[in-house]
Amino acid sequence: MTRPAPAYTRGAALPALLAQRIVIIDGAMGTMIQRYQLGEADFRHAALADHPKDLKGDNDLLVLTRPDVIREIHEQYLAAGADIIETNTFGATSIAQEDYGLGHLAREMNIAAARVAREAADRYSSPDHPRLVAGALGPTPRTASISPDVNDPGARNISFDQLRDSYREQAEGLLEGGCDLFLVETIFDTLNAKAAIFALDELMEATGERLPVIISGTVTDASGRILSGQTVGAFWHSVRHARPLAIGLNCALGATLMRPYIEELGRVAGDTFVSCYPNAGLPNPMSDTGFDETPEVTGGLMEEFAKAGFLNIVGGCCGTTPAHIAAIAQRVGRYQPRALASRPFSRLVAEA
Repeated sequence: MTRPAPAYTRGAALPALLAQRIVIIDGAMGTMIQRYQLGEADFRHAALADHPKDLKGDNDLLVLTRPDVIREIHEQYLAAGADIIETNTFGATSIAQEDYGLGHLAREMNIAAARVAREAADRYSSPDHPRLVAGALGPTPRTASISPDVNDPGARNISFDQLRDSYREQAEGLLEGGCDLFLVETIFDTLNAKAAIFALDELMEATGERLPVIISGTVTDASGRILSGQTVGAFWHSVRHARPLAIGLNCALGATLMRPYIEELGRVAGDTFVSCYPNAGLPNPMSDTGFDETPEVTGGLMEEFAKAGFLNIVGGCCGTTPAHIAAIAQRVGRYQPRALASRPFSRLVAEA
């Protein structure tokens, strides 16, 4: 007999909220950080004064050196109407931080990032409008499925176990810092995502905490596949065993190009909520945000998605700002959320 998943010990309000209305997630962090025109000194504190590597650009580090900036960005998205804000931890794994020689600070970064987001969310929360913190787990700059050497197809620069251990450390920090759910996002390699899922399962089993998990892949081009070669349907069937609360797509493509893939995902994952947070169109160096779409354009496109019945969670990725999120929230708020289909597999009436 199929047994129900254990009750959530955090983020328990989210499933009911998703059944009631389209839920808004925040927009890009990097775009907003660029507006502050930070210099090298902003990425250092006393303990890093003599660090031998340049640190400018390590945006995850700002939760330790300029938490005021990150808190202010979170609050701008909350004021714009975001129900969920993501921790500033896209690259806060020991693997990603190796590029800056800061792998040893990964856990501390995640704890601090979750606490900063928690403080902001709590400030804006009310009984009628709870605000949630998503602990963000990014893809890392390594890939477990693809060789980094064109002359050696079997070569790998990371193992599954290394990824799992790094994700476990990150998730422990996010949990300690107070996140409500986990978001495994911008997945370009499903094997990397499986390592993150495995780490989350281990952590929740060990701690007794049970948090909602959202899984979000990235279609990299018009072929409709993620970088490691899977179609959207194949990607879903590779991760559905994790029983995520929501499955979705983010980044890489603007909404116009993403539309057929979100529609396909909603069709194959009929029993699971769908999330969608695209870029603000295509890159445009002449734009203030570095991307094509204005808030009005992005908001209008997301309204079309909502009207078509594609959405449960919606927000923005690269190039989106609080103005984009406010426009999305205003435009999709008049529509009902995507309805879930019945589960595809029948349950046994009794145990064998």
